[in-house]
Amino acid sequence: MPSIFIIPTAHGWNFLRLSTAASPREAAAGSAGKNGSWNVRKLQTLGEAVPLLSATDDFVLGLPVAAVLAQRFRLPSVDPTEFPEMIRIQIEKVLPFSAEEVTTDFEVIEQDDKGSVVSAVAIRNAQLAEIAAPLLDRGFIPRQVTVYAAQRASTYAPKGNALLIYPEGEMLVYAMTENGKLSLARVFENGNGEQLQLELPQLRMSAELQGILASPAEIVGVELPPASVKLNLLPESWRRRRSQLIRQAGWRKRLVWIGGGYVAFVFLLFAYLGLLRFQKGRLDARVAHDAPETQFVRATEANWKALAPAIDARYYPVEILLHLFESLPSPEVRITTYNQSARQIAVDGEANTTALAYQFIEKIKKNPDLRVFQFEMAAPRILPNDHAQFRLEGKPR
Repeated sequence: MPSIFIIPTAHGWNFLRLSTAASPREAAAGSAGKNGSWNVRKLQTLGEAVPLLSATDDFVLGLPVAAVLAQRFRLPSVDPTEFPEMIRIQIEKVLPFSAEEVTTDFEVIEQDDKGSVVSAVAIRNAQLAEIAAPLLDRGFIPRQVTVYAAQRASTYAPKGNALLIYPEGEMLVYAMTENGKLSLARVFENGNGEQLQLELPQLRMSAELQGILASPAEIVGVELPPASVKLNLLPESWRRRRSQLIRQAGWRKRLVWIGGGYVAFVFLLFAYLGLLRFQKGRLDARVAHDAPETQFVRATEANWKALAPAIDARYYPVEILLHLFESLPSPEVRITTYNQSARQIAVDGEANTTALAYQFIEKIKKNPDLRVFQFEMAAPRILPNDHAQFRLEGKPR
């Protein structure tokens, strides 16, 4: 059930919008119209509806009877797939226009074994575009274009036959309905009551002969929102354009969300960078405040490192030589030269095999008493007697 209807009235147009207090299901059931939850705006022209619409609104445009041709046809078929072609042929007999210039639609009134009775409505595309021009110029395309007389028929007489007489602009509408479907419609000049009085008895007699006026006439004092109808005169080109506009509106909405998310991300990024700068400033201030103390600690540490070879037993040459000899993997590995300075230890030696030289360096690295140094060994040099000559260099960690 659409939430917006634009329908013709005696004063121009009515703009009906479902109130937020009522759900579409309530409106379809009719309770919304009875409890006043539809907001109605009177419009002099269709252009006044433009400010009341948004790009995402689904609305139904009801056409006045004077703009359409309504006919009742009996077709010798019950196959719905054959109806459009049959109706097109019948419409072409009545209208002096080609099928490409008009939009038609139909509703089935009744069916039996002999055929079908259908209600067909047609309108010139040029006339429809002229009526809806104020909306089309602003990019508002209705979801459905129908005839208000058909909406009235579905609203007030969904079952049985009825005769409706009501004003539309400067015209009086005379509409015959069957089972909520528009079967015949005529218009009279609103100010010319004499013509209606002259023709009404004949029209009434014709309706009685067809069994339409089986009950006394009633005056409707309260208007109800239009009921939904199948009849749709929306041209195919409008349908495609409306789909495009809906997709564009959807993409615009997505882009707005993406843009909003991007702006929020940039804002959070700048806020985070500002927080980092603030924290950095605080840390710099604390570093500057503690600089004299940290400078004293660094100077003390440097002094202790300089004095370590003299006061730490782990740096004594005798202790180091002891631990080196403890790390010899075999008597076949011999230390030939030992040099030590404040910053480096150099050990030259010779092993019967290259493997023994590598075992020596591995045992030195695993010796816990020598871990104050970091030892490295280049590839051993092979002597003519196949012995391996090596050199170890150690630096304090």
